[in-house]
Amino acid sequence: MRNVVILGSTGSIGTQALDVISTRRDRFNVVGLAAGGSDIELLARQVIEFRPSHVAVARGTAVEDLQLALYAEAQRQGYAHGDHTLPRLWAGPRAATELAAVDCDVVLNAITGSAGLEPTLATLRAGTTLALANKESLVIGGRLVTEAAAPGQLVAVDSEHSAFAQALRSGARSEVRRLILTASGGPFRGRRRDELAEVTPEQAMAHPTWDMGRVITINSSTLVNKGLELIEAALLYDVPLDDVTVVVHPQSMVHSMVEFHDGSTIAQCSPPDMRLPIALGLTWPDRIVDAARPCDWTTASSWTFEPLDGDAFPAVELARRAGQASGTAPAVFNAANEECVDAFCAGRIGFLDIVDTVAAIVTEHLSEPSVDSAEEARHVADADLTVAAVLAADAWARERARQLTAGG
Repeated sequence: MRNVVILGSTGSIGTQALDVISTRRDRFNVVGLAAGGSDIELLARQVIEFRPSHVAVARGTAVEDLQLALYAEAQRQGYAHGDHTLPRLWAGPRAATELAAVDCDVVLNAITGSAGLEPTLATLRAGTTLALANKESLVIGGRLVTEAAAPGQLVAVDSEHSAFAQALRSGARSEVRRLILTASGGPFRGRRRDELAEVTPEQAMAHPTWDMGRVITINSSTLVNKGLELIEAALLYDVPLDDVTVVVHPQSMVHSMVEFHDGSTIAQCSPPDMRLPIALGLTWPDRIVDAARPCDWTTASSWTFEPLDGDAFPAVELARRAGQASGTAPAVFNAANEECVDAFCAGRIGFLDIVDTVAAIVTEHLSEPSVDSAEEARHVADADLTVAAVLAADAWARERARQLTAGG
């Protein structure tokens, strides 16, 4: 029996993780759930169904709403008054971080964005296995996260990085030549740069393969998400960024590959279903029987691979540049992008402006600062990196992005 805490329980990964757990109650016990507080009714249903002893909400004003929703949901499910014990409620911006440190076997961090950094570090400090779906915390935290993790403590949940972990079992690390990171290409695969100028938020949200939240779906259309995954792969598996190659694979059946120095390439294949890497994240290195359906080898199909068009989708190489600069550069890349996605969805900037604006902000951050530059605008090198420096760079990049996208 594994005791599990799920951070981001009402999001896409969190709900799928609870789906995996719901049919395997003999293997998992949910001891804690954390959510932002935007979907109180769903959180209440999860609490009543899984009976965690701890619940955290980031929005402090949501506590009373949650208590009322819990009573209403308990009544709806037929509990008599007093039959259902209320969990301990944690509230406020540090609630998820505090929950991450409770006694359990696995913390699944599925929080969106840079808010996941401190819960990631709290989990690692507690010595708990971290199933990491919040790639941003590793990308922006860099060595702060990798140095805090004991061997085997950090388990990837992204399908691509789970694929790497599985394929890497086929040989020694010294035998690895490169990692091959697959990308679906998003909804605009095959378009030239000039054909992307008039893309709308609705079109960018129409991902051909995956059903995800807003930010990650827009990131998949710009390929910023693949840039974040590039940095994540290098950090997780301790390979140079130049030894991670991105290849477009529209069918999303091969989730990534490892090429060994003898010329052999090992691929991990399965139909696109996040329940498989989620299940592996919760039980690594063991597998769960029938976590997801396998490939159907009785039906004819074709899988194709093609090079990435860096002119139309420059986000991957921009991310590689930020990752090679390391220090606070990846945090600036991530934060500026999140603000630019908001601006795009609000109609203030165009689709191409997302990555162009992020590139301008990253370049500004890495340039030689003027004497009167704000301290948080300065690039902090990897050797001097602290959580405070990461958060300061994150805040500066967000403010700079808001300034550059305000007049659209």
